[in-house]
Amino acid sequence: MNKQELYVFLDGQKIKYTAIEHIPVFTVEEAEQLQLPNPEAGAKNMFLRDDKKKNYYLLTVRDALAVDLKQFQEKIGSRRLSFASEEDLMRFLALKKGAVTPFGVLNDKECAVQVYIDAYFENKTISVHPNENNATVYLAANDLVELLRVHGNKVEYIELG
Repeated sequence: MNKQELYVFLDGQKIKYTAIEHIPVFTVEEAEQLQLPNPEAGAKNMFLRDDKKKNYYLLTVRDALAVDLKQFQEKIGSRRLSFASEEDLMRFLALKKGAVTPFGVLNDKECAVQVYIDAYFENKTISVHPNENNATVYLAANDLVELLRVHGNKVEYIELG
């Protein structure tokens, strides 16, 4: 699902959102240079796998949060974690490096990726890419969680810091 298909999908699901088009950004630092509205809604995403390449996770946290992978691993009861490869990112989420987003989970046909979203966002607005890194979508985090759950993926809020 590309950006335009995602917008049509969100409209069809009657999900309220605002999309802002911008130049492609690959890092949180580049996104901050854009001075987008609601910086407190900013999220960064990590696509992770365990050391046996059996379990894959998408972790979405607030921009400013320093993530301790060992702490996250312990909280979810996982084996040792590391970043998944670009090939796995494409295979599971149909995304390119620099465009990682929870919306990519909608491309996960096998619902194999487990999603964890920073509890900071519960009942708040979150901003994420719409499967491409040249736009940012603002929506209620609870709507995002429900959308991914209905798709069939395991999604949980997690307290990390």
